[in-house]
This record gives sequence, C-alpha cells and structure tokens, in this order.
Amino acid sequence: MKVLIGTKNSVKIEGIKQALEKYFTNVEIEGISVDSEVGDQPMDKDILIGAKNRVKNLKVYAKQNNIDVDFYIAIEGGTTNLLGDWIVLNIAVIEDKEGNLSMGTSQGMPVPIRYIEEAKNSEFSKVMDKAFNKNKIGKDKNVTTLESILTKNEISRIDMIRDATIMALTKFINGEIWK
Repeated sequence: MKVLIGTKNSVKIEGIKQALEKYFTNVEIEGISVDSEVGDQPMDKDILIGAKNRVKNLKVYAKQNNIDVDFYIAIEGGTTNLLGDWIVLNIAVIEDKEGNLSMGTSQGMPVPIRYIEEAKNSEFSKVMDKAFNKNKIGKDKNVTTLESILTKNEISRIDMIRDATIMALTKFINGEIWK
C-alpha cells in the first residue's frame, strides 16, 4: 500500500505510521512537503481547510510524478475556540484513490488564553518554546511536545496525530457502512 503524507514533519509521519500499521500491512509511506495554503498558525476553519489543501496538493504531486497512491493523508494542527474555549487539536484528512474523503480529529487540549494573541502572529509551537524555555517544541519526534509537557507525559503530539488519523480511517476500515 502506497501512502503519501503531506508533510516532512517527523512527528506527523510517526503518528500517521502508527495509525496505519494498526490496520494495514506492507505500508509504504512517503512524506512530501506540500503547501497548506493557510497561515503558519491555522485557527478555526483554517485547520480543516489547510488539511484539505495539503491533500489536494498531494494529488497534484502524485499526478505530476506518475505515482500510484492508495491514500493521501494530511494532518493540520491548530487552535480553535469554536467550542467556547481555546483548544489545540489536529485534524486528519484522508482521501483514497477512488476519491472517497474522510476526516477525523484528535482530542482537544485547552491552552492558556494569554498566549493566543501572540500565536495568531506566529506559530503556537514557537510561542510555547518561549513560554517553557524549550527549543523546537513539537517539531521533531525526539523533542518534547507541548502535549507531553501539559499532560505530564501522558499524551504526546504523536498520540494526538495517531488518534486523529485513526478517527479518519474509520470510514475506510469498516467496509460497506459508508457506501
């Protein structure tokens, strides 16, 4: 099975890999850097729009490079207050080679409101790097993530990405229910 993932971010790749390996064997994953066409810190609707744009751009890449793909997968992380408080979450968008599209989200984690204004003009991970005196929070699978810090090492960003991907995969792993 050939899977293109719309990122080179090792945290996102690892989370998606863990999700896929729960349900499929012989998974070949290739991370491709594609544009989300939204800001560096997507908020609210832009989180979903960014993930969908990454899938769209992966499909263009595959067509231009004549690559046969079973799944196109993109993860976009961002902050939203659509539920009344600011939370960080990840949205996974998956499209199969027949054009069937599915989406899933991770659990959401509340974030201190005092960092939101600064994050709107930057990346949330950079704001958190400064707040926690860390370097590169969440950008590499070997680096501490904000989620790990705030949950006292119970949940990592990899966990959240894995879970968002599993939620999006439910449409594909349950056969005829959605057809």
